[in-house]
Amino acid sequence: MDLEEAEEFKERCTQCAAVSWGLTDEGKYYCTNCHNVTERSQEVTSTDLIPNTQIKALNRGLKKKSNTEKGWDWYVCEGFQYILYQQAEALKNLGVGPELKNDVLHNFWKRYLQKSKQAYCKNPVYTTGRKPTVLEDNLSQSDWASEPELLSDVSCPPFLESGAESQSDIHTRKPFPISKASQSETSVCSGSLDGVEYSQRKEKGIVKMTVPRTLAFCYLSLLWQREAITLSDLLRFVEENHIPYINAFQHFPEQMKLYGRDRGIFGIESWPDYEDIYKKTIEVGTFLDLPRFPDITEDCYLHPNILCMKYLMEVNLPDEMHSLTCHVVKMTGMGEVDFLTFDPIAKMAKTVKYDVQAVAIIVVVLKLLFLLDDNFEWSLSNLAEKHNEKNKKDKPWFDFRKWYQIMKKAFDEKKQKWEEARAKYLWKSEKPLYYSFIDKPVAYKKREMVVNLQKQFSTLVDSTATAGKKSPSSFQFNWTEEDTDRTCFHGHSLQGVLKEKGQSLLTKNSLYWLSTQKFCRCYCTHVTTYEESNYSLSYQFILNLFSFLLRIKTSLLHEEVSLVEKKLFEKKYSVTRKKSRSKKVRRH
Repeated sequence: MDLEEAEEFKERCTQCAAVSWGLTDEGKYYCTNCHNVTERSQEVTSTDLIPNTQIKALNRGLKKKSNTEKGWDWYVCEGFQYILYQQAEALKNLGVGPELKNDVLHNFWKRYLQKSKQAYCKNPVYTTGRKPTVLEDNLSQSDWASEPELLSDVSCPPFLESGAESQSDIHTRKPFPISKASQSETSVCSGSLDGVEYSQRKEKGIVKMTVPRTLAFCYLSLLWQREAITLSDLLRFVEENHIPYINAFQHFPEQMKLYGRDRGIFGIESWPDYEDIYKKTIEVGTFLDLPRFPDITEDCYLHPNILCMKYLMEVNLPDEMHSLTCHVVKMTGMGEVDFLTFDPIAKMAKTVKYDVQAVAIIVVVLKLLFLLDDNFEWSLSNLAEKHNEKNKKDKPWFDFRKWYQIMKKAFDEKKQKWEEARAKYLWKSEKPLYYSFIDKPVAYKKREMVVNLQKQFSTLVDSTATAGKKSPSSFQFNWTEEDTDRTCFHGHSLQGVLKEKGQSLLTKNSLYWLSTQKFCRCYCTHVTTYEESNYSLSYQFILNLFSFLLRIKTSLLHEEVSLVEKKLFEKKYSVTRKKSRSKKVRRH
């Protein structure tokens, strides 16, 4: 190092503003006051070199640690914003229209920041002393411009104009820009500036953002757009790793450091639960004070008539059952627009479990046709088997026993693969989380050891390469007429379980049993109730099959079946009462 040779460099140090420079062995200028090393180096004016010699320089450790080691200043809400951006991109890749990300989800997130007073309001709540600001005329040059523009300055829908501020106020302030970190402002216990305070925050009336609530935002956006993705489909795509959820933080930019309290905020160690996300969807929709959603009409994918057709095809049931499910939908009123459309500002805000409702309707129709008491369905199967043997050229009758055997085998195989995939799932992320920078080397070393052990064990157990990510599909079971190994029942007839009476068809089964004792009337002499422990094997199998299909608990489907039964029998007995009253009036 030569101080005299460095006197010609007169620029001020960016760290301490001093003008006192020296030269490192590598020829770069360093500040003798704070030891900050610049990227500038001394220009070589002499080329007189000693021949056949080699010049070597050693780094003496005078370089200061890069400021980017601790990353950018960022807030927790920016982390959730990035997760939402990645999830919106994943949905777009699955075939969802770009309007979901650019318009719907964008405005829902904007609305949340406004309602939670984090941005787009006159007095945003900041948890640290620094208030991030972005100049209007210099927005394109800020670091925020390079980030996902979920919160880009576009006009909001009409319902965003009401509330805390006017539209002009919304355009005057931008949400948190990600700026370069200063070590004095970065939180000691978390990578984010407000990680510690955010984890301790409990404000009444404010819905606190979590990783599961990102899925609630996605489902609200899908519901607003009336896309052909149900909540169970969304959670299954998450499970199949088509939508970021588990370890979603590893997709953050390298400059967004996560450690300390960020582990508890962004770290997820369980799969999303249907009921939990459903409740959070209603909670978020109510908090955002959203208007009535677009109507769910008969031509919409979420209408029970269309969903019933989809699930009938998936579980290999006859197409003729669709007319019966449509009849149940009409009798119960479950296909009406007001019943299906989500209205968050209603007194009793609730949305329909569209997929669970459709499956419950199919279960009720199966009970109406086959009773499912481990007796009547097998007697009908005997009749269908004899008819099909005698009339091989005619349209075959639906054989419940044969369907049960084929579906049980397919279900058991599918469930075993699913359980194996879950058991092999790697919960640890490629980007390890640590509590502080002191623990960083240890965390990365442990992660490296885990990866090496996994490679060694995988080599010992199975030498074949692991299969790639499964391509997304709306169907988990596929049935075709060309499949010679398995029978496809789509074209089979229900003639063996129906009988003609005049110009109408009636079921041969005249009995019915209710799935719960909560709904039972004294005049229902033909209706029997059973305890859950006494359910028939065929009914339990059907519940398990559909519950696996939707990735829900059996109890949830059982409750929905009871709800359909309640609506169906209330409608039936109200009609019976009206007829009996009209007869009495005529007699008098």
